[in-house]
Amino acid sequence: MPWWSWILLWVALIAVSLLCYVLLGVRLFRKFMATVRELNAVGEAFGSRPHFPAPADDDGGAPAKPFGAAVFASPEQMRHDYVTAKASRQEARRQKRVKRKAERGQPQSLHDIEIS
Repeated sequence: MPWWSWILLWVALIAVSLLCYVLLGVRLFRKFMATVRELNAVGEAFGSRPHFPAPADDDGGAPAKPFGAAVFASPEQMRHDYVTAKASRQEARRQKRVKRKAERGQPQSLHDIEIS
């Protein structure tokens, strides 16, 4: 095999490998750009979502406080709100328990009926 055939063989191998790398790079670039377009579309969809009103309390009263209120309120106010809400939840559970036991004809707990 003459010496120039080895040079020709290696030039062809390098050219084919470079062509594969270029094609792989183009394919990767297109997939990346498609991903960027989809992320942009999702960003547009979430960026222009409608703002819903704050959810109402369970009793159907005024809307609940916005989430940012805890950041700017004083710790004493937040502690008072927490204790008040906890007491109201406990009282609602006690009332349901008393009603449920009365419907079933079960004896009431002295703690639940508050004999004092």
